[in-house]
Amino acid sequence: MEPSMTAPESKSAGPEVSAAFEEFMSAFEAFKDANDQRLGALERRGGDVVADDKVARISAALDTQKALIDELVLKARRPALGGGDLVSDLAAREHKAAFDSYVRTGEAAGLKRLEAKALSAGVGADGGYTVPSETEREIGKRLAALSPIRAIADVRVISAGTYKKPFMTSGPAVGWVAETGARTQTASPVLDEIAFPAMELYAMPAATQTLLDDSAVNIDEWLAIEVEAAFAAQEGTAFVTGDGVGKPKGLLAYDTVAESAWAWGKLGFLATGAAGDFPAASPSDPLVDLVYAVKAGYRQNGSFLMSRRTQGAVRKLKDENGQYLWAPPTGPGAPPSLMGFPVHEAEEMPGIGANSLSIAFGDFRRGYLVVDRAGVRVLRDPYSAKPYVLFYTTKRVGGGVQDFDAIKLLKFAA
Repeated sequence: MEPSMTAPESKSAGPEVSAAFEEFMSAFEAFKDANDQRLGALERRGGDVVADDKVARISAALDTQKALIDELVLKARRPALGGGDLVSDLAAREHKAAFDSYVRTGEAAGLKRLEAKALSAGVGADGGYTVPSETEREIGKRLAALSPIRAIADVRVISAGTYKKPFMTSGPAVGWVAETGARTQTASPVLDEIAFPAMELYAMPAATQTLLDDSAVNIDEWLAIEVEAAFAAQEGTAFVTGDGVGKPKGLLAYDTVAESAWAWGKLGFLATGAAGDFPAASPSDPLVDLVYAVKAGYRQNGSFLMSRRTQGAVRKLKDENGQYLWAPPTGPGAPPSLMGFPVHEAEEMPGIGANSLSIAFGDFRRGYLVVDRAGVRVLRDPYSAKPYVLFYTTKRVGGGVQDFDAIKLLKFAA
């Protein structure tokens, strides 16, 4: 009997998460049983439509239950905003009070004075005012929880518009020498530079004046919640497929080349040997090859990146001993694993198809860099959508590959 996928009724975060996780594990056991029956039917008479449909339905239920667990864990981890203990110094308190007055009533005199004192170039007519520091931190935490690439990549906060990073295309000449032997002059290292400009990302949540007049509403928390989904969705797409024009350059926007011909500036890939699929014989071999295409120094911190649909296909694979390669999370909030390495979902990764680059593996913290320009700005607009008040919220973000040897791709091609 297939497990129920209904949400737990308990209102406390702990029991809700535990109940959801127990239901997820039950669903996974049902999935394994159904998939084993499907494989047995394939061996006996070439397939069973009923078994295939059952496996697909339970696999979809697993995805639904995992999403529920992630949502419950995220809610449990969200700290309350706006508490007095979070704002310890007078300047931060003053900024928070002035920002709250601006959002609720449009009164900008307090923020103008504070930003003039801080020598800020931003004014209300140009680009809004910076949010309080604790609100900016909370937006960053929520984005890290929702944006899969941001959660596993290296994140740097900068004050300039562009982050520049030097790297050596060839190192200095080195060698062995005897204690009293002559030392010849070595060649100098060759340096190059990669730049990561911060692009503007925006969201425009709306509120009624009644909501803003309600003193019980925590404006900081409301703003963070309203912009988190919009920012995370835009970031997620840009970090995977962004072309680098007005947005970060995504992982799959770089030139790719077969791993045997890999060169700096390109991402190496391995082919599965079957167009749009895993090979019929030993289908798990390409995943093993992908893992060992990454050097040991990167592999020890490696993880997989793929879409939910691709993970559904990988979930059915077994090793030569009949053991499933995919394993469920070890606890609420933990990612599932594949061959012992964490699996992270990014819906922007392409599904399995002819010549698709559907799976990435490597050390994303060393391989991909996310650049955040310090400061989130808000511009209040009570005129464009009466009777609603719009809040034009901007954040400057950049990103791109910083180490082309740290990440490898699996291409579903012959």
